[in-house]
Amino acid sequence: MTAHDPSSPRHHHRRAALESVPTAVITVSDTRDLATDKGGALVAELLEGAGHRVSRREIVADDPEAIEAAVSRALADADTRAVVLTGGTGVAPRDVTPDSIEPLLEREIPGFGELFRMLSYEEIGSAALLSRALAGVAEGRVLFALPGSAGGVRLAMEKLILPELGHLAAEAVKDR
Repeated sequence: MTAHDPSSPRHHHRRAALESVPTAVITVSDTRDLATDKGGALVAELLEGAGHRVSRREIVADDPEAIEAAVSRALADADTRAVVLTGGTGVAPRDVTPDSIEPLLEREIPGFGELFRMLSYEEIGSAALLSRALAGVAEGRVLFALPGSAGGVRLAMEKLILPELGHLAAEAVKDR
Protein backbone atom coordinates (compact mmCIF):
# COMPACT_ATOMS: atom_id res chain seq x y z
CA MET A 1 0.00 0.00 0.00
CA THR A 2 1.46 3.36 -1.02
CA ALA A 3 0.80 6.86 0.27
CA HIS A 4 -1.25 7.69 -2.85
CA ASP A 5 -3.29 4.47 -2.72
CA PRO A 6 -6.95 5.47 -2.19
CA SER A 7 -7.53 2.35 -0.07
CA SER A 8 -4.82 3.47 2.35
CA PRO A 9 -6.05 4.30 5.87
CA ARG A 10 -4.48 7.72 5.31
CA HIS A 11 -7.29 8.38 2.81
CA HIS A 12 -10.24 7.91 5.21
CA HIS A 13 -11.58 11.30 4.04
CA ARG A 14 -12.58 9.69 0.74
CA ARG A 15 -15.32 7.63 2.37
CA ALA A 16 -17.85 10.34 1.51
CA ALA A 17 -16.82 10.41 -2.17
CA LEU A 18 -19.58 10.05 -4.73
CA GLU A 19 -19.34 6.87 -6.78
CA SER A 20 -20.92 8.39 -9.88
CA VAL A 21 -20.73 12.07 -10.80
CA PRO A 22 -23.02 13.38 -13.58
CA THR A 23 -20.69 15.57 -15.63
CA ALA A 24 -21.22 18.12 -18.39
CA VAL A 25 -18.62 18.09 -21.17
CA ILE A 26 -18.08 21.36 -23.04
CA THR A 27 -15.69 21.66 -25.96
CA VAL A 28 -14.44 25.13 -26.80
CA SER A 29 -13.57 25.34 -30.50
CA ASP A 30 -14.27 27.37 -33.61
CA THR A 31 -13.52 24.40 -35.87
CA ARG A 32 -14.91 21.25 -34.24
CA ASP A 33 -18.33 19.64 -34.34
CA LEU A 34 -19.53 16.50 -32.56
CA ALA A 35 -18.14 14.30 -35.34
CA THR A 36 -14.63 15.81 -35.17
CA ASP A 37 -14.41 16.59 -31.45
CA LYS A 38 -11.80 14.06 -30.32
CA GLY A 39 -11.05 15.80 -27.01
CA GLY A 40 -14.67 15.98 -25.85
CA ALA A 41 -15.32 12.43 -27.07
CA LEU A 42 -12.34 11.21 -25.06
CA VAL A 43 -13.54 13.01 -21.91
CA ALA A 44 -16.97 11.38 -22.31
CA GLU A 45 -15.48 7.94 -22.99
CA LEU A 46 -13.18 8.09 -19.96
CA LEU A 47 -15.94 9.39 -17.68
CA GLU A 48 -18.34 6.63 -18.72
CA GLY A 49 -15.59 4.01 -18.47
CA ALA A 50 -15.04 5.07 -14.87
CA GLY A 51 -18.77 4.82 -14.03
CA HIS A 52 -19.71 8.49 -14.37
CA ARG A 53 -22.58 9.70 -16.54
CA VAL A 54 -22.24 12.47 -19.11
CA SER A 55 -25.17 14.75 -18.28
CA ARG A 56 -24.72 16.96 -21.36
CA ARG A 57 -22.25 17.51 -24.16
CA GLU A 58 -21.86 20.76 -26.05
CA ILE A 59 -19.50 22.55 -28.41
CA VAL A 60 -19.15 26.33 -28.19
CA ALA A 61 -17.07 28.92 -30.00
CA ASP A 62 -13.85 30.42 -28.59
CA ASP A 63 -15.87 33.37 -27.33
CA PRO A 64 -16.10 34.48 -23.69
CA GLU A 65 -19.86 35.03 -23.79
CA ALA A 66 -20.50 31.65 -25.45
CA ILE A 67 -18.27 29.86 -22.93
CA GLU A 68 -19.85 31.59 -19.95
CA ALA A 69 -23.35 30.83 -21.29
CA ALA A 70 -22.51 27.13 -21.80
CA VAL A 71 -21.08 26.83 -18.29
CA SER A 72 -24.10 28.68 -16.87
CA ARG A 73 -26.44 26.22 -18.63
CA ALA A 74 -24.48 23.31 -17.14
CA LEU A 75 -24.58 24.85 -13.67
CA ALA A 76 -28.34 25.45 -13.98
CA ASP A 77 -28.85 21.71 -14.55
CA ALA A 78 -29.58 20.39 -11.05
CA ASP A 79 -28.36 16.94 -12.08
CA THR A 80 -24.88 18.10 -13.13
CA ARG A 81 -22.24 17.83 -10.39
CA ALA A 82 -19.11 18.61 -12.47
CA VAL A 83 -18.16 20.39 -15.69
CA VAL A 84 -15.18 19.51 -17.87
CA LEU A 85 -14.22 21.97 -20.60
CA THR A 86 -11.68 21.12 -23.31
CA GLY A 87 -9.91 23.62 -25.51
CA GLY A 88 -8.90 27.26 -25.31
CA THR A 89 -6.43 26.94 -22.43
CA GLY A 90 -3.27 28.03 -24.24
CA VAL A 91 -1.71 31.48 -24.54
CA ALA A 92 -2.92 32.48 -28.01
CA PRO A 93 -5.32 35.47 -28.14
CA ARG A 94 -8.26 33.15 -29.02
CA ASP A 95 -7.56 30.94 -25.97
CA VAL A 96 -10.08 32.48 -23.59
CA THR A 97 -11.48 29.54 -21.64
CA PRO A 98 -9.68 30.23 -18.32
CA ASP A 99 -10.45 33.96 -18.53
CA SER A 100 -14.11 33.16 -19.21
CA ILE A 101 -14.65 30.77 -16.32
CA GLU A 102 -12.46 32.34 -13.61
CA PRO A 103 -15.10 34.98 -12.75
CA LEU A 104 -17.61 32.16 -12.17
CA LEU A 105 -15.39 30.36 -9.66
CA GLU A 106 -16.05 30.75 -5.95
CA ARG A 107 -12.82 28.87 -5.23
CA GLU A 108 -9.91 27.96 -7.42
CA ILE A 109 -8.17 24.61 -6.98
CA PRO A 110 -4.59 25.69 -7.75
CA GLY A 111 -3.13 22.22 -7.23
CA PHE A 112 -4.90 20.96 -10.34
CA GLY A 113 -3.13 23.31 -12.75
CA GLU A 114 0.15 22.93 -10.92
CA LEU A 115 0.04 19.12 -11.02
CA PHE A 116 -1.21 19.07 -14.61
CA ARG A 117 1.73 21.19 -15.77
CA MET A 118 4.17 19.08 -13.75
CA LEU A 119 2.86 15.83 -15.26
CA SER A 120 2.71 17.44 -18.69
CA TYR A 121 6.33 18.55 -18.35
CA GLU A 122 7.30 14.91 -17.82
CA GLU A 123 5.67 14.09 -21.18
CA ILE A 124 6.31 17.14 -23.39
CA GLY A 125 9.01 19.14 -21.66
CA SER A 126 9.06 22.91 -21.34
CA ALA A 127 6.07 23.37 -23.69
CA ALA A 128 3.98 22.48 -20.62
CA LEU A 129 4.31 26.07 -19.44
CA LEU A 130 2.00 27.17 -22.27
CA SER A 131 -0.96 25.51 -20.56
CA ARG A 132 -3.39 27.53 -18.46
CA ALA A 133 -5.35 24.45 -17.37
CA LEU A 134 -7.27 25.15 -14.18
CA ALA A 135 -9.96 23.88 -11.85
CA GLY A 136 -12.29 25.36 -9.28
CA VAL A 137 -15.69 25.26 -7.64
CA ALA A 138 -18.76 27.21 -8.79
CA GLU A 139 -22.25 26.84 -7.32
CA GLY A 140 -21.27 23.62 -5.56
CA ARG A 141 -19.94 22.05 -8.75
CA VAL A 142 -16.34 21.33 -9.66
CA LEU A 143 -15.12 22.77 -12.99
CA PHE A 144 -12.06 21.75 -14.98
CA ALA A 145 -10.56 23.56 -17.98
CA LEU A 146 -8.33 21.23 -20.02
CA PRO A 147 -6.38 21.58 -23.24
CA GLY A 148 -8.13 20.36 -26.38
CA SER A 149 -5.43 17.85 -27.33
CA ALA A 150 -6.16 14.17 -26.80
CA GLY A 151 -2.85 13.77 -24.96
CA GLY A 152 -3.62 16.60 -22.55
CA VAL A 153 -7.16 15.34 -22.00
CA ARG A 154 -6.01 11.78 -21.32
CA LEU A 155 -3.30 12.96 -18.90
CA ALA A 156 -5.66 15.21 -16.93
CA MET A 157 -8.49 12.69 -16.83
CA GLU A 158 -6.48 9.59 -15.96
CA LYS A 159 -3.94 11.07 -13.56
CA LEU A 160 -5.94 13.81 -11.82
CA ILE A 161 -9.66 14.08 -12.51
CA LEU A 162 -10.93 10.50 -12.44
CA PRO A 163 -9.03 9.52 -9.27
CA GLU A 164 -10.51 12.53 -7.40
CA LEU A 165 -13.80 13.38 -9.14
CA GLY A 166 -16.11 11.71 -6.61
CA HIS A 167 -14.16 13.18 -3.71
CA LEU A 168 -14.10 16.69 -5.19
CA ALA A 169 -17.81 16.60 -6.06
CA ALA A 170 -18.67 15.58 -2.49
CA GLU A 171 -16.40 18.23 -0.97
CA ALA A 172 -17.85 20.94 -3.23
CA VAL A 173 -21.25 20.64 -1.51
CA LYS A 174 -20.05 19.85 1.99
CA ASP A 175 -21.64 22.13 4.60
CA ARG A 176 -23.57 23.99 1.89
